[in-house]
Amino acid sequence: MSKRKPAEDIVAAYHAGQRDFGENYVQEFEAKAAEMPDMPEARFHLIGHLQGNKAKRAAKLFSAIHTVDSVRLATRLARCDETLDVFLELKLSAEATKSGMDADLLEPVLEAVNAARNLRLSGLMTMPPWTEDPELSRPYFRKLRGLAESHGIAGLSMGMSRDLEVAIQEGATHVRIGTAIFGERAPRGG
Repeated sequence: MSKRKPAEDIVAAYHAGQRDFGENYVQEFEAKAAEMPDMPEARFHLIGHLQGNKAKRAAKLFSAIHTVDSVRLATRLARCDETLDVFLELKLSAEATKSGMDADLLEPVLEAVNAARNLRLSGLMTMPPWTEDPELSRPYFRKLRGLAESHGIAGLSMGMSRDLEVAIQEGATHVRIGTAIFGERAPRGG
């Protein structure tokens, strides 16, 4: 994840061979994108919560959106001209700070994405509660994998630098490893 990292860090990583980059905020990435040269093989993934009013801007900036969590958001993205890979974000914990839909809302969102000509379902995504112990993330990863298997979905966006091994063991196809690549991030706003 390249969130809160300057454009020059992204460009350096691209020249070193990195092709996929994760960003959390539409506005932050919009500013960075204006500073970057053309990088034709780069794929930018939005992994932060997407507000419906920013769907059109996000569709122009990102190749993939990992945080589709409602029929309304899927419908807004379907109205855009851009073809997008989408992951459906599920909230599998009771943690108030996490985004995503409850698992019982998955079916209608799946239907909305599958009905859209420009949206390609790439998988499911979740963020477990933050913990120092990676093993405590395993039940959330395992539950997401079970939901994906029961719906015939192959992609799993889960895991970060601290718990990526557990996520991979549980079937992750996309992990967010920004800290391991770019180092610690500055605090937001700082």
